[in-house]
Formats: sequence, C-alpha cells, structure tokens
Amino acid sequence: MSDWNTTFLNPAFSHLSVEERVLNLPRTRTILRRFPGARVIPIRHHKDVFNRPRQDRKSQSLSPALILGRHENTFLLPGAPVCQSFGHEFMTASLCMNCPYDCDYCYLKGMYPSGHLCLFVNLEDLEAEIRARLLTAPLYLSVSYDTDLCALEPIHGYVRAMHRLCSLLPDLVCEVRTKCACTALLRELPPLPNFILAMTLSPHEVIRISEHRTPSLKARLEAVRTGLDRGHSIRLCLDPLLFTPDWQRQQQLLMKTMLRVLGPERLRKVRDFSVGSFRISQAYLPALRKCCRTSPLVQYPFRNVRGYYQYPPSLALAMEASMTALLRPFADEEKIFRWEADP
Repeated sequence: MSDWNTTFLNPAFSHLSVEERVLNLPRTRTILRRFPGARVIPIRHHKDVFNRPRQDRKSQSLSPALILGRHENTFLLPGAPVCQSFGHEFMTASLCMNCPYDCDYCYLKGMYPSGHLCLFVNLEDLEAEIRARLLTAPLYLSVSYDTDLCALEPIHGYVRAMHRLCSLLPDLVCEVRTKCACTALLRELPPLPNFILAMTLSPHEVIRISEHRTPSLKARLEAVRTGLDRGHSIRLCLDPLLFTPDWQRQQQLLMKTMLRVLGPERLRKVRDFSVGSFRISQAYLPALRKCCRTSPLVQYPFRNVRGYYQYPPSLALAMEASMTALLRPFADEEKIFRWEADP
C-alpha cells in the first residue's frame, strides 16, 4: 500500500523560488535547465521565503522547494567550537542552507526555520574572498557543514568547482563533508593532497532509523574504497557518536563492516579519523526536539555544558574511547582526532 503521507505530495524541487537579481545569471540559468518541469517563482529576496515566520519545517522537508539567491556579506566564517578542527584554525563557508538528507539529530533543524533548501549562486564572490585571504596566510576551509554538497552536486557542480580551485591554489585546503555515495564523482576527479573528502559513517541501525534518505553504510564505504584506490585524501568521520541501548554492539558491527568492505590495508591509507559524541548548541536543541518529537536520539536528557548540550561526561568518554580502541589497530594515535570541549 502507498504511504498516505507522501502519495499526494509534489516531488522535491518542483517549485523554484529565484531572486530577481540573480534570475538571468549564467549559473542560475544552468540550474533552472536541470528542472524543466518546475514552476519558477521570482522573489525579491531569499529571506522572504526561507526566513518567513510560522513555517512547518517537518512538512516542508517531505517536499522541499529550491531557493536560488545571492549570499550577502562575507562567505568565510570561523569554524564553530563544536566542529573538529584537526589541529588547524579553520573557516567555513555556507554555499547552501539546509540539506537534501533528513537526519533526526541534525542541528540544521534547530538552526533554520525552513525545510526548503537555499542555494547561493554567487560562487565567484567566495573565490574572490579565498584568494584575498590567501594573500596573508594559508586557508583551511570546510564548505559542507550546513548541507551535503556532494548529494547536490548534479544540481550545482560546486564540488568540482572547489576541486578546481584547490588545483590552482596549493595554500588552500578544502574539506567536503558528506554522507553521499559519491563513487562516480571520486572516479572522475583527480586526487589532490589539499582536497579532502570527509565521509560520515554511522552504524547501520542509526542510518536505518534516523538518517532518512541517506545512502546505506555499505554504499558510503564503497565510495570510500573507490576514493582510496584512486589516491584521494579521505577522512572518515565517526562523528557524531549517538547513544543507543546497544551502542557498543553497534560500534563493533560498524567496524566489522568497515573491515569487510575496505580491508585493513585501505583503512591504513585513510588520512585521519574523526571521533566525537553528539553535541549541539543550546540555541538549537529546543527547535530540534520540537521537529523530532518521537526520536529517542534527540529527546535524550543531555547536559548543558557552557552553552552546548552533550552526553554526561562518563558516557561520552566511554563511547569515544570504545570507538577509538576499535580504530587503533589500523591508525596511529596522531591520525585519530577526538573532539574535546574547551576547559
């Protein structure tokens, strides 16, 4: 039987809201051609749609619209304290607001009022900022924290664009974090030492129950296998670690699958590993819980530590130590990065 909740919904991106000032830009026209049957709605400003009050984010995420607009002010921002820094002072750039995936625990549900996606088409402005920044110092940049750029690559081509920029600018290190099974993309792009693909891995049960619309663990690992065989710089992110009643068993099954698909030798080729338990800003958790009322991963009684909700220290330490112990036979200590709160 069909799912009555989705049978009569429009497909994703059946409606495109486009700022009038970017409507005739070449990149905008290219994106619009990828949706020949979509209804295009000119708008004054992306915030008029994305930030309007009293939106039903959960319902919108079942049939999201795509908004095309211009990013104003600066693209480059300091990385958030809850993000892994991997020993660098790093910056982030938001090329798209919201994600095509629908993970119960995602902080974006607490950060943004809308379930629609807003893509910024003025990529040239980001490139100009990067080049200006590199005049004074090298730059470590993450471009995929507020979305999954690889999953949206057929729409915008931004991953290829950032890869091209890395090939031209050796002092730029770019990280693209994803849950996408981007095997074809990794086959196409030549490996670069300063272009890092960071694949988020979760236990199968967490993916099945809470990471809606995302590829399976096996599909993600097959993409990683292709990337490693091609010589790409691959980071594996076991982050966030999420509490389930059998979290130790789930971690063991995750490691077993990693070994089965990748094998020990490929695991040793991984650039580094990220390990960190779930944490979220106190500003985002109430809205996240309202959006995901039935998710036990979100409704856990977290502790507020200096403005960030986290697991109790003993639980967080146990989960991170367990995952680190599973990785240690295949990675030197300096290749395993654990997130730690500021003292």
